[in-house]
Amino acid sequence: MAYTVLARKYRSQSFDDVVGQDSVAHTLKNAIKTGRVAHAYLFTGTRGVGKTTIARILAKALNCHAGEAPTTEPCCRCESCLAVNTGDDIDVLEIDGASNNGVDQVRELRDNAIYRPARSRYKIYIIDEVHMLSVAAFNALLKILEEPPSHVKFIFATTEPNKVLATIQSRCQRFDFRNISVPDIGKQLKIVLKQEAIDYQEELILALAKLANGSMRDSLSLLDRLISTGVLPLSVELLEESLGLPNVERMYDLVEHIGSADAAETLMGIDQLITSGLTETQIVDALIDCMRDLMVLKTAGHRTELLVLTPDQLKMAERVAEKFDVAGLIYAISALEKLRWSVKNSDSPRTLLEASALRFALSEHFLNIDTLLAQLDNQPAGAVKKKQLPRPHTDPPPRAIASIPANKPAPGQPAPTVPLNAPPAEPPADATAPPAPIAEGDIASIRASWPSILEAINERLGPGTGGLMLKSAPAHLAEGTLTIEFDASAKVQQEMCAASPRSEQLQETLCHCLGRQVQLVFALKKDEGLDTESPDPAADAQTLQTKRRALLNDPAVKTVLLGLNATVTEVKDNEP
Repeated sequence: MAYTVLARKYRSQSFDDVVGQDSVAHTLKNAIKTGRVAHAYLFTGTRGVGKTTIARILAKALNCHAGEAPTTEPCCRCESCLAVNTGDDIDVLEIDGASNNGVDQVRELRDNAIYRPARSRYKIYIIDEVHMLSVAAFNALLKILEEPPSHVKFIFATTEPNKVLATIQSRCQRFDFRNISVPDIGKQLKIVLKQEAIDYQEELILALAKLANGSMRDSLSLLDRLISTGVLPLSVELLEESLGLPNVERMYDLVEHIGSADAAETLMGIDQLITSGLTETQIVDALIDCMRDLMVLKTAGHRTELLVLTPDQLKMAERVAEKFDVAGLIYAISALEKLRWSVKNSDSPRTLLEASALRFALSEHFLNIDTLLAQLDNQPAGAVKKKQLPRPHTDPPPRAIASIPANKPAPGQPAPTVPLNAPPAEPPADATAPPAPIAEGDIASIRASWPSILEAINERLGPGTGGLMLKSAPAHLAEGTLTIEFDASAKVQQEMCAASPRSEQLQETLCHCLGRQVQLVFALKKDEGLDTESPDPAADAQTLQTKRRALLNDPAVKTVLLGLNATVTEVKDNEP
């Protein structure tokens, strides 16, 4: 006797046997009970979710010879039910829409539909992949589909409902079949393995159910392929070896090396995966899956139903997730999705994959403006500093520590920052006493303590405001007004500090540091060496080029461009 594959051998025979489509089965059973069976149905959904199976069950329920009327529980033993199961019933016609998509075939169907069934109650047409019909064929169906003979029922099945004409859909009752969940597929696989008396490891069920992508037929086909190897018990290692899948433990090790900024081990991990027979595209897909699990774990926790992992895999994921933040994982997944297309079409896919993996391992996933300015605060303006590649985990960025009376954060807690639009913070009741007041006109004392004042601004108002004040210095104090001058090249910083509400925040902070009330005035230094003679256009152009080169070579600018992945499009000279 010929072997019957598992997908056919264990096909559901009644509405109660259907897996994962309970709502569809329940609705059709009620329609049969109440005698409200429609003349046309449209079943939509991905492959292997039960569209054709339920169409056959509905046909058996309508034509079962065990009773005098349609039933919700076909006997599956009468001549009609057995013929429907094998596809040989002369009153239930299964038509492949892909190979019978012409208008002539539809006209023949329409002409034959007027004749009554030979031995059953209804003549039922099941048209699979109905979206493959031509427009002319669809139009030929319209009239009979709208006013069919009382003995005719139509059941259409398709994986692409968007290609079915709206005029056809409006004449049908549409049922959307959902993807079958991993637990439902796993339960059915256990039943099949028990019926077949085959030994297996428990972890295999979850791996097979995930690979099926919501398709019961795909899961049974994969199981059939695995059984054909003849190796018992069935295991995850056998599945990976037979299907050429990446080893889960190796994939998590690779992601861990990326999170640890270990460039050498990252390259070694990729080499081991490629040596084991995986393609670069398979590695990219596996990286996306791993990082998706880490993203869900970091966002929703390990108890979420969105995470489908074995206990051992969950432990590995929790260990690796500590080396990443959610923003970095989102960036990595987006970059890998773009990388997949490039790897498929590249003449050097391995090099491209290795370069991208090193990019993840050796650079920060995301840098915001505050982090960039905090890095710039610790970098001399004129020094050419070699870029230190940061680690991609969630260590807090370096921040300047200001010696200003304020609430001290608990150990391990980040220092608070004040948004630009926040009101000035009220000093706590138990704060230490402010420093001794600065006397009128004592500008020397203010200049001497200016570095500490800048640190206080950086700590209280954040590195964004602190960075704007780097090129400033106190000029003079008279009649309660403190004038702060900026370098002539820092006109933008001067304007931003003078703007509200930043100016009020700076004034509040300086009053606290100086121990007295002052009014702030922000001004630009006058360029004492300014040439008043008629300008020389050639000299001005040369000066502008020199400034442009100096600006582009400035370490601070390079850090900002690298962190934001940006390019310079225009350089303007704002000096008077």
